Amino acid sequence: MNADVILSYSKLWKLMVEKNINKTQLHEMAQISTNAVAKLSKNEPVSLDTLGKICYVLKCDIGDIMEIVIEREES
Repeated sequence: MNADVILSYSKLWKLMVEKNINKTQLHEMAQISTNAVAKLSKNEPVSLDTLGKICYVLKCDIGDIMEIVIEREES
């Protein structure tokens, strides 16, 4: 059995809409690079430090901004 692990930051984008924050504001508030924001947009891995900064400025937990989706393939 093979498993693909997929990161999803859809919760982050929903939370940002609720808080009326755009990507530029997130970059400035959390002091994260534009490259990190681009990676988040593509559901690519970013450092735990980056995720921690986002959680700090949005006053939330890591589970509020991301989830790990495991897709299992039967073989």
